[in-house]
Amino acid sequence: MGTPQLAGEAPPSALRRFLSGGTGRNLGLVIALAVIVGVGALTAGDRFLNFENFLTIVRAASIVGVITVGMTFVITSGGIDLSVGSVLGLSTVVASTAAVQAAAKETSWLLLVVVAIAVGAAAGFVNGIVIAYGRVVPFMATLAMLVAASGLAELISDRKTLIINNTDFLNFFRGGLLGVPALIWIFAIVAVAGWFLLGRTTFGRRTVALGGNYEAARLAGLKVKRHIVALYVLAGATAGIAGFMMMGRTSVGTSTHGGGYELDAIAAVVVGGTLLIGGRGTIVGTVFGVLIFQTLINIFTQNNLSTSVQAITKGVIIVVAVLLQQRFAARGSRST
Repeated sequence: MGTPQLAGEAPPSALRRFLSGGTGRNLGLVIALAVIVGVGALTAGDRFLNFENFLTIVRAASIVGVITVGMTFVITSGGIDLSVGSVLGLSTVVASTAAVQAAAKETSWLLLVVVAIAVGAAAGFVNGIVIAYGRVVPFMATLAMLVAASGLAELISDRKTLIINNTDFLNFFRGGLLGVPALIWIFAIVAVAGWFLLGRTTFGRRTVALGGNYEAARLAGLKVKRHIVALYVLAGATAGIAGFMMMGRTSVGTSTHGGGYELDAIAAVVVGGTLLIGGRGTIVGTVFGVLIFQTLINIFTQNNLSTSVQAITKGVIIVVAVLLQQRFAARGSRST
C-alpha cells in the first residue's frame, strides 16, 4: 500500500525521493567536497593538488574525526555530548602522568593507550548514568562533565604540560603503513567499525529507534536506560582514542587539548546528514562532513585567510545544513 498523499498534493518525484534518501544525501556531500576541492585547485594550484597535502588534510581531520564517530551515535539517539573535548584533554593528562609512563616503561607502551581509552569510557559512563537514571537532560549533564573534566585535568597536571618520554609510543605515531600515517589508519578503522555498528547491527538499529521515538522503543522492549549508558560510554571511548592520538601527534598531555572539539564534532555530524532531533544517522556522511570542514581550513590556510573568515564560513555551512534538515523533515512529515 502506497504512502497516503494529502488532497491536491502531487506525489514526490523519483528524483526527490532519491535526493532525500541516504544515497542522495551522500552524493550531495561528494559534490560539495568536489566543488571545494575545485576551489582549492583554482586558488592554491599545485600547493593544494598533491598527495602530501591530501595526507595533511586527512591527518588533521583524523583526531576530531574519531570523536565524530561516537558523537554520531549519541546524536542519532536524540542526545548530545558537549564534554568530549574536555574528556579528550583529561585522558591525555591521566595517560601522561609519571606513574602511568613508568608503568608503561616496565610493561608496554600500549598501557598509555588503554589508560586514555579507559578514562574516556569512565567519563562517558558517568554521563550515561546521570542522563539515563538521574534523568538530567543530555545538554546539562554533559555540560557539567565538560567543566568537571577540564577542572580535574588541571588539578592532576597542576596546570602544567606533561611531556611524553616513551619512545616506543612516539615512534609508532611517527611511522605509518604503505606511506599513510598511523593517525589516518586509526581514523579509518574507527570509522569502518562505527559504520558497521550503526548500519549492520542490532545495536545500531536500536540506536536509530531510540532517537526516532523514545517511548515506542521502550514499549517495544528495548532497555533504553542501559542503551543510553552504552552510547555515552561509546562516545567517551572515542574521545579517549582521540586522546592518545593527540598524545602521539603532540608528544604531550595537557588540559588544553581538545578545546572546542565538541563543537567541531557536532558541526561535522550535522553537515554529514545526521538529524539533530535523532532518528537518523550516517557514519559515511559524518566522515564527509569532517573532510569538508578540514579541506576548507586547508584552503583558507594556503590562501592566508584569517581564522575569522574560517569561523564565519563554518557558521554559514552549519546554518545551511540545519535549514536543509528542517526542510526535508517537513517534507517527510507531510508525506506520511
